Amino acid sequence: MKNLIYSLLILSYFSASSFAQSNQIQWRSIEEVEALQMKEARKVLMDVYTTWCGPCKLMMKNTFSNKNVIEYINKHYYAVKFDAESGKDVTFKGNVYSNPDYNPNAYRKASHQLAQAFNVNSYPTVIYMDENMEVIAPIKGYLKPDQIELYLKLFAENIYLEVKSKDDFQKFQANFKPSFHIVN
Repeated sequence: MKNLIYSLLILSYFSASSFAQSNQIQWRSIEEVEALQMKEARKVLMDVYTTWCGPCKLMMKNTFSNKNVIEYINKHYYAVKFDAESGKDVTFKGNVYSNPDYNPNAYRKASHQLAQAFNVNSYPTVIYMDENMEVIAPIKGYLKPDQIELYLKLFAENIYLEVKSKDDFQKFQANFKPSFHIVN
């Protein structure tokens, strides 16, 4: 009987863990994503934020917690969450990036070299990358679930390869029918 109860507790724990994981984006480090690309290539979504950024916090609360956004990102992307003012060294494509001017006591810290390498100068910025981790596009600013859906699908479904001009993008945008609802 003890073994049965123990087994049921273990099973319920893993079931709850699986459920919890499916209810949040599976954020990874950029190093983890590079390793994962060797096993299964996917597009990459990199949320570049800072700890003091209000719109970044809102995007985390309102957009990256939306059930539809979570499911779509977890299915089609590897997701990276990167603090653009972090003091940690990061290795990307064989290069080590750091933040030599990092001051842990400053409210707004110096920009990390990786953020600089991606030319990120406003927050939040979501960088979309292809399966080779080459930048497709950086999208700046706060986006609601129905707004980010357009970009998630544009890149994951390779529609961007057909968009050759500003007019093409405007036509895609005008015809796009969002299905991600703002309400969770």
